[in-house]
Amino acid sequence: MRDLASVEPGEEARRVAEEVGRDPRLVELVLTESRKVLRATSGRLIVETNSGWVCANAGIDASNLPDADTVCLLPEDADASARRIRSGIEASSGERPGVVIADSFGRAWRLGQAEVAIGCAGIEPLDDWEGRSDSHGRKLSATIIASADHLAAVADLIREKDSNVPGAVISGLGHLVTDDDGPGASGLQRPEGEDLFR
Repeated sequence: MRDLASVEPGEEARRVAEEVGRDPRLVELVLTESRKVLRATSGRLIVETNSGWVCANAGIDASNLPDADTVCLLPEDADASARRIRSGIEASSGERPGVVIADSFGRAWRLGQAEVAIGCAGIEPLDDWEGRSDSHGRKLSATIIASADHLAAVADLIREKDSNVPGAVISGLGHLVTDDDGPGASGLQRPEGEDLFR
């Protein structure tokens, strides 16, 4: 959480803010949280965050916060956060569930936002079906299921955006939970060389 009153925008932030029509303090945070600005247009900055996610405004959000000058940043390392949460649940209950940390992202080919995994532990984020056969015996060559993203989307469907409910428990999918923490959600990031939009 950051109070915009505590942010002093630099020269670059002021220039970009003027260009896109945004608060220079917010733009300063977006630039600080980003490796690279990919697009700057009509009120939005599409960036690659320091964690490697490509999203609008570095994932910085002001919705559902009580103070108009307070914004919420993405976790510095959402995979590490998921591992800590998983470990805490195990310490207090003896259970070791999979944990997914999610955020709403837009999608390049579709309108609207959907929840996606930005961190996970105990979940294999991708289920690669390449080489398996489809229902007619044909070999699959490009089917990789984003299991962690599916879980994030399901969790979002069972709670309202404005409910202030910070999480959801999904049961019946134990086959997706792994003993070890796994590679985390960073494995969902498309390598820049394979990204047709950059």
